[in-house]
Amino acid sequence: MAVNIAAANQVLVGTKEHNIRRATLDDLVSLSAIENSTSAYPCSNQQLYDCIENIYVLLGNSKPLGFAVIVTVENQAELHNIAIDPEQQGKGLGSQFLKALVVGLPTTVEQFYLEVRVSNFRAIRLYQQLGFNKIAERKDYYRNGLGREDAIIMAKQCNQ
Repeated sequence: MAVNIAAANQVLVGTKEHNIRRATLDDLVSLSAIENSTSAYPCSNQQLYDCIENIYVLLGNSKPLGFAVIVTVENQAELHNIAIDPEQQGKGLGSQFLKALVVGLPTTVEQFYLEVRVSNFRAIRLYQQLGFNKIAERKDYYRNGLGREDAIIMAKQCNQ
């Protein structure tokens, strides 16, 4: 089950220069550059390649500005990764992108899950503004410079 790109792009109608599409193998270099510039522990090129069918790209003037990895299984979806090019951050693109992807989720999806580092206050605030709520924590889930860091698991009810 894939995100409905047409429905997702309807959210971006007011921003004519932005749109969303499925990733292609031609995007891997750009996606890898964004991933490497936004994550202390980035996904490898092979990991991005392996999940290419689950990657959605946010474009601005036909150039990748960010991407998201979303996996859907039956009535659940999970955000595995979302990243916006650092030069484009602070403009509300991440919020718009995620709102659009939520709108485009298959109508069968009832719950949308994600995990976030406990120290990523900016992302946590964004997710809360978009209706995600903390449902659990995973101890020592992420690596960090000092050892390990907990993850917050968040969920959003969909299609109610």
